[in-house]
Amino acid sequence: MNDSRPANRGDHIRSFVLRQGRVSNAQQRYHDEGMPRWGIPYAAAPLDLAAVFGRSAPRFLEIGCGMGETTAHIAAAHPQHDYVGIEVHTPGVGSLLKEIATRELANLRVIQHDAVEVVRDMIPQGALAGIHVYFPDPWPKKRHHKRRLLQPAFVHELALRLAPGGYLHCATDWEEYAVQMLEVLSAEPLLQNTARDYAPRPEWRPQTKFEARGLRLGHGVWDLLFIRRD
Repeated sequence: MNDSRPANRGDHIRSFVLRQGRVSNAQQRYHDEGMPRWGIPYAAAPLDLAAVFGRSAPRFLEIGCGMGETTAHIAAAHPQHDYVGIEVHTPGVGSLLKEIATRELANLRVIQHDAVEVVRDMIPQGALAGIHVYFPDPWPKKRHHKRRLLQPAFVHELALRLAPGGYLHCATDWEEYAVQMLEVLSAEPLLQNTARDYAPRPEWRPQTKFEARGLRLGHGVWDLLFIRRD
């Protein structure tokens, strides 16, 4: 299905704040050396994913890679798939590029840019087999809820990038955000829930150390797994 509505190219609320966090020497080195090899510069033009990876394969997008361990683990476990990770923070990008270099991952690329603009401008409709959005910033204060990434307009754009049968998998450890996610995803007509409400953690999402610690302390984690309707 091709949506004929024009993309909104006006200003949008950013779901992140670029903090002046410390970048280690190693992170900066891997960033400087790795971006020319495995980085994809932002451009307001559709991305030729076959040319990027030099092959035809199922393609997956991960939004908000953090420090990169989960992204790299998934890519290493599924060499038959290609992955594009989006992250804005330089320490995380440097760490992910280190994972790519040390694990010799040929199936993973990185874009350091605002995910909303990348999806809108670079990812062709119907190009993806799956999208991962793991533990996005919950913006817990009520006055900041408008900054949350998973808003109806962006969820619609994500759904358009999925091929029929492709999935959108989200996870959060913030219950109130999980409730909002479920409401927003359920309201998107292009998507269908695979569960009655929240889904079991699928095998492709490794459990992070932070998540395991939270579970030991009795914190909750909520997975949502929706698929693109035919």
